[in-house]
Amino acid sequence: MTPDTLKAVCLGLNGTVETFPFNPETSVFKVGGKVFAISALDADPLSVSLKCEPELAVRLRAAHPAITPGWHLNKRHWNTVALDGSLPDTLVREMIEDSYDLIVAKLPRLQRLQLDWPGTPRAPGTDER
Repeated sequence: MTPDTLKAVCLGLNGTVETFPFNPETSVFKVGGKVFAISALDADPLSVSLKCEPELAVRLRAAHPAITPGWHLNKRHWNTVALDGSLPDTLVREMIEDSYDLIVAKLPRLQRLQLDWPGTPRAPGTDER
């Protein structure tokens, strides 16, 4: 995955903004004011840190050497993923989407509705979420 693709995938998720709170080189992707992805897009090798369910994080690390505990983050909830070509782009996209979903799921209901997030349950018998 290239830096441009990584950025496009992150920004392609509803309500995502790119911020630079640490320095001009480190992109921090947020939804609802909460971080779901961090990457120095000009770094070589390219990597991205993503939020992850703790049990899944352990399984992913065991299965893929390119996935390690989050660098300078809570290692129980964050993975750092080396985008060195050893992982399929589809897996990386899924991890980005999962990270986004974990954040959005914790947002207030109104924010989830504004994002038109598919994880927001619909009211029974209506088309409204």
